[in-house]
Amino acid sequence: MVLTFSLVALLSFSNATDPVPQKGTDNVQTAITQDGFVDIFDKKTLNGWTGDPVYWHVINGVLTGETKESLPALKSNTFLIWEGKQPGDFELKAEYRITESGNSGIQYRSEYVDGVPFALKGYQADIDGRNRYSGQNYEERKRTTLAYRGQIVEIPTEPDTAKAKVARNAWSPMIVKDSLGTAASLRSAIHDNDWNEIRIVAKGNRLQHYINGVLMSDVLDNDTVNRKMSGYLGVQMHVGPPMKVEFRSIKIKQ
Repeated sequence: MVLTFSLVALLSFSNATDPVPQKGTDNVQTAITQDGFVDIFDKKTLNGWTGDPVYWHVINGVLTGETKESLPALKSNTFLIWEGKQPGDFELKAEYRITESGNSGIQYRSEYVDGVPFALKGYQADIDGRNRYSGQNYEERKRTTLAYRGQIVEIPTEPDTAKAKVARNAWSPMIVKDSLGTAASLRSAIHDNDWNEIRIVAKGNRLQHYINGVLMSDVLDNDTVNRKMSGYLGVQMHVGPPMKVEFRSIKIKQ
């Protein structure tokens, strides 16, 4: 089943301290909060987002992606994609919760994948239920892992996108410049089976991922051939065993 959700969302607010409704790009209704962030999820509907409604729903004000044994198995990773403008420099904040078997992430500066419904390729702030990879920078369908959790990395320019540069699911030209701490020590900042706040800061060619206020990975992408400086936002459900991922309070500041 394929569905593009309606872009019209009406928001009303009762006093001056509440968010002020604004019209976003491509007719996506948004609301600017006092700290300059824009709510891009209305907590009621999937207005302003495109995805497969077999797997994506709003339940009790929470954006929910779920695969079950009773549903068709995913043939490829599927995304719920924001229909607003394609951000370049931005800061995004969201709260998420994921089941132990879950594999997800927030996609940004991404492109559509030709011939694959609801698929994106590009940078991803990784999220997984066992917290092996949460916080790392993974480039979906492109250069693979650009920084593991705990790494400050510089990516040099490469002449092409040759798959030969990928080794053990990581981009081999990456240069580790420094450490933010061990993956295990940083994992202690992430809550299991509970809500976490993830924050993405993309400014120029520097990409930083935070979880619960702790910097998890830091990438300086100097690869002018392969990097993207703007693109689509989306949230992911990965192929695999039944899982559920939930997002709430999704906000962006540009």
